[in-house]
Amino acid sequence: MTTMRDLVDKVLGDTDRATAERPDDELARLRAEVAEWRRQFGGSVTRPIAFANSGSEVEPLYTALDVSSASADDLGVPGTYPYTRGIHPTGYRGKLWTMRQFAGFGSARDTNERFKFLLAHGQTGLSTAFDFPTLMGYDSDHPRSEGEVGKTGVAISSLADMEVLFDGIPLDEVSTSMTINGPAPILWAFYIAAAEKQGVSSDKLQGTIQNDILKEYMAQHAWCFPIEPALRLIVDCFEWGASHAPRWNTVSISGYHIREAGATAAQELAFTLADGFTYVERGIARGLAVDDFAPRLSFFWDIHNDFFEEIAKLRAARRIWARHMKERYGARSAKSLLMRFHSQTAGVTLTAQQPMNNVVRVAYQALAAVLGGTQSLHTNSMDETLALPTEAAVQVALRTQQVLAYETGIPNVADPLGGSYYVEALTDQLEREAEALFREIQSVGGVVVGLEQGWFQRKIHESAARQQWEIEQHRRVIVGVNEFVTEEDALGIPLLRIGEQVDREQRERLAAVRASRDNALCTARLDALREAARGTENVFPHILDCARAYCTLFEIRRALEDVFGAYREPVFF
Repeated sequence: MTTMRDLVDKVLGDTDRATAERPDDELARLRAEVAEWRRQFGGSVTRPIAFANSGSEVEPLYTALDVSSASADDLGVPGTYPYTRGIHPTGYRGKLWTMRQFAGFGSARDTNERFKFLLAHGQTGLSTAFDFPTLMGYDSDHPRSEGEVGKTGVAISSLADMEVLFDGIPLDEVSTSMTINGPAPILWAFYIAAAEKQGVSSDKLQGTIQNDILKEYMAQHAWCFPIEPALRLIVDCFEWGASHAPRWNTVSISGYHIREAGATAAQELAFTLADGFTYVERGIARGLAVDDFAPRLSFFWDIHNDFFEEIAKLRAARRIWARHMKERYGARSAKSLLMRFHSQTAGVTLTAQQPMNNVVRVAYQALAAVLGGTQSLHTNSMDETLALPTEAAVQVALRTQQVLAYETGIPNVADPLGGSYYVEALTDQLEREAEALFREIQSVGGVVVGLEQGWFQRKIHESAARQQWEIEQHRRVIVGVNEFVTEEDALGIPLLRIGEQVDREQRERLAAVRASRDNALCTARLDALREAARGTENVFPHILDCARAYCTLFEIRRALEDVFGAYREPVFF
């Protein structure tokens, strides 16, 4: 009897078989065999299975009939266009992914100690979480910062704090990621100035500043300025970075927060890539050659619960980006076509109930990220839905990556699921859905107009509401939440608590900085920044000059706000 593998070999053109029948005949035979399978066994499939997040129904069986001929042609090998199977020819055989644990709490000194703990336990890159005042561009002693200093991340209000944050950590030897958006150019300037204090020039720095303001208006809401001046600042970073920090990623285009807000996998894919295309278009409009700045654009993806869908999403993302960069924007450098990305396991999937279950969720999500070809990975700690993670929980999360890297054999083969009928069909499907969403975005006038009209916000809200309804109706099972529930006390595990002393220490540090710096120099540099903002020149060198003079975060924000104004979100719902 002819096996399914025999049929597929012939369908795909196995030329080594001298007696191979015509592909059309074999396709017909395969269709007949699948039809017979459905006749015999299809009735035993009693419930449709939907993706964990997207709601799309999947078939109980996938074969070569479900994979498009275009997909087969595009598959190729890792390291070749369109990079469906990965951007590196040898996968992780050449270099493992960078293991980053998102870290930040309390004062700069507290987080510096956590950084050193993580590096000592095998972490290979730093990832910085900032507190909410810092994310919004406020100093720790600003009235709006009261009660929030150091609570959800580290408090950084000036170059002095950044110097403490990286004290004893050589910035020419580590790669640092900073999750900051609205005031991102200011924090990047603090980092560059801190490196200069160590004797490290900007051209030696490696890392990423998130700096993705479009997704803030779309999903996360940590902004400072209106959309157009905010985009100007990002392109200023592109321009300055291309000449002065060629190893630094000046934006990390983030789907993570879009997905965390409730988007589906297809929406995360499409909205994130559309943001990326918008940044590319703004850079070209500035007069920058696409190949001068595109190689330093990076991405940041959420890795959710549906294992195969997440792998397919990452594969589709690489293919779409490479094709659009080449065919739509005329990129000629191979580096401009490569989608380099960081991944983080899905914070929104962590549960306060039965928090030990989160260790299992994170492990499977990490496996999906690696099978999808991530270059960098953060694994969430089991207690993050309750508080900032403890050192013990962080160590387990880091060990999860190390077990995956060194014990499972997963890194031995590049794109080991490549050619899987299911994975290839999902990759094709997500690509089609993304392209359809691109057309919708164009029909409303593009990303900026879509944000101004609330189109993106409504799409995400509708998806989030549907998911919540499914959970409440038990149509979507969340283990320990709406099924398999126990009376376990979620608060029985140790939690990290941030005391009010951080607020007092920060106020004292800021007072000392203002008393010891050259205030006349600060005033002059802030005035120069305002003047540059009123014109068309690149303002980043002026931001950097302010940072070097120990101007504070809010002082620099306020100087720009004097010219740009502040953003106020319209009411859409």
